[in-house]
Amino acid sequence: MEIQQARAFLVVAEELHFGRAAERLGVLQPPLSRTIRSLEDSLGVSLFHRTTRSVRLTPAGEALVEPARKMLEIQHLAVDSVQRAATGETGRLSFGFARSSSRALAATLVAASRGAHPGITFGLESNVFAEEGLERLVDGSLDLALVRWAQQPPGVTGRAVMIERLCAALPEGHRLAGRSSIRVEELAEEDFITLPAHPSSTLRENTMRLCREAGFSPRVAQIAPDSQTIGALIAAGLGISITFDSVSANAREAGTVAVPLDIADDPSILYLAHLSDHGKASLDAVLILAEAVLPTVG
Repeated sequence: MEIQQARAFLVVAEELHFGRAAERLGVLQPPLSRTIRSLEDSLGVSLFHRTTRSVRLTPAGEALVEPARKMLEIQHLAVDSVQRAATGETGRLSFGFARSSSRALAATLVAASRGAHPGITFGLESNVFAEEGLERLVDGSLDLALVRWAQQPPGVTGRAVMIERLCAALPEGHRLAGRSSIRVEELAEEDFITLPAHPSSTLRENTMRLCREAGFSPRVAQIAPDSQTIGALIAAGLGISITFDSVSANAREAGTVAVPLDIADDPSILYLAHLSDHGKASLDAVLILAEAVLPTVG
């Protein structure tokens, strides 16, 4: 049974009069009669008892009323879903990020989107570092990512949503905790707590580079899986860490302090990135919202 046939059958079943049914449908009576006859032929049954004075449903016709209604409902839902997706009202977006600072921004955007666009859902992936995030934007396995880059990759665009500066995270009672800034060489005798080695782990790479430039290799006392664990170990007096001020602010443990590093490095910029030519109305809707809840910095 085709959609057109289902609609014609239901109107005739409601009116029990071919003339009135044709008027409701905006067609002539003969084509409507042919549509019903074609439906009956395809089903191999009579759907209506027709006389010169009346039209009434056969048992087969009565049995078809509810399935025909469901068929039209499903067709309406399908059209509505497609139209809502095309206008950005619905959709699923994959969103990658890493570190405590990124997670806070991601949560802000997802929460705002839930309120403004309840039909858009997110597949969230944490621990997506910069290099991986950019590669996955390009291959299409991510729609949106919070990443850093030294040079903007081809085909990827984004807005700066956070500026981060390096600092030393120390136990509260540390000899340097009261300083307004610290030179890296003053940390040469300290025990360091770092993240695991990873090609895109910006914090670990920065720690190793800054220590080498200051003339020493950091003494790594403990490797920790995430910034929250690092903060807890620092508070327990196990060592110190070089981190971003935003990470320290978002994951600071009681009993720790953050002191800016006296270095000439440019600040790190976090971008909300996506493919330049993504073709998703739902992503466009979220990006417009992001301009309000994650404003451009710098």
